[in-house]
Amino acid sequence: MTQDTVIEISNVWKIFGGKAEAALEAIRQRGLTKAEVLAEFNAVVGVADVSLSVNRGEIFCIMGLSGSGKSTLVRHFNRLLEPTAGKIEIEGTDVMALGPSELQKFRNRKIGMVFQNFALMPHRSVLDNVAMPLEIRKVAKNERMRQAAAILDIVELGAWGAKFAHELSGGMQQRVGLARALAANPDVLLMDEPFSALDPLIRRQLQDEFIRLSTILKKTTIFITHDLDEAVRIGDRIAIMRDGKMVQIGTAEDIVMHPADDYVADFVAGISRLKVVHAHAVMQPVEAYFAANGPLGADAPRVNEAETLSNLINIAIDDDSAILVEDGGRDVGVITRADLLRTVIEGTEVS
Repeated sequence: MTQDTVIEISNVWKIFGGKAEAALEAIRQRGLTKAEVLAEFNAVVGVADVSLSVNRGEIFCIMGLSGSGKSTLVRHFNRLLEPTAGKIEIEGTDVMALGPSELQKFRNRKIGMVFQNFALMPHRSVLDNVAMPLEIRKVAKNERMRQAAAILDIVELGAWGAKFAHELSGGMQQRVGLARALAANPDVLLMDEPFSALDPLIRRQLQDEFIRLSTILKKTTIFITHDLDEAVRIGDRIAIMRDGKMVQIGTAEDIVMHPADDYVADFVAGISRLKVVHAHAVMQPVEAYFAANGPLGADAPRVNEAETLSNLINIAIDDDSAILVEDGGRDVGVITRADLLRTVIEGTEVS
């Protein structure tokens, strides 16, 4: 685990059923499929040999279709589920080595969790709900109420502290749930499809709110979603799961431009490249272009290598010249209209 790595899990398996250990041994020895494990051992493979690491301050989205194992996986980070095999480290702590009381303290101090179900206590006020993690820590009442009020201000619900959950809209209730998770100032946030039950407009507003909070608080976050648009909008990196296995991990641009297999290619086929793909993924090397075509004129448009495909297309509409791509003041690439057209229509073929 490097200094900037907060979460590292290695070769994690979760097999449900009374013969989980025997099933795992058979998988390792005979390479049984998920269907064969079910037929022979009456056991279900939920997570299959998953390894990944998450960096400090990163929003790491795990996504997949229903039954892919994403929600099962996230419940291993704080041992709500016990893995059949594998290693889990958070902030250098071997989570699997913790006893019951140590694990409870670790969860309360290190990890906040936000579920799709708001799970607010109906008999407690909004402020009391947010203060609950601090109450469990036995923080003095005045201090926990002060901290809870401060978090409510951050999620822009400061005026609603005396209200009860039923008096709030669904979107507001989910913001209270997020505030409660943040109140204990955890190092890690686990968010399991937190916005999926909300109407599309409210969902987008909460995505905006979460992006804003992430910029301020810089919490290391595992964000579970089945919505690719949401993952692209929120995630620094995205992991795609299928049948309990990790199929591909990368930035949205990596996955859209270089899908690992046909499944991932189909999965991302509907996503617009305009905001996902950037200049560095489209450009030709400057030396090769100049050798074949000669240098560009002094008035050629220039962009940073992080410029989006959408903006590159707008530049190409207004200017007939090829576009020079810069990195730190150095010319590194050239983009032609043909490059842009090829990227929009074809993308990169799956190898």
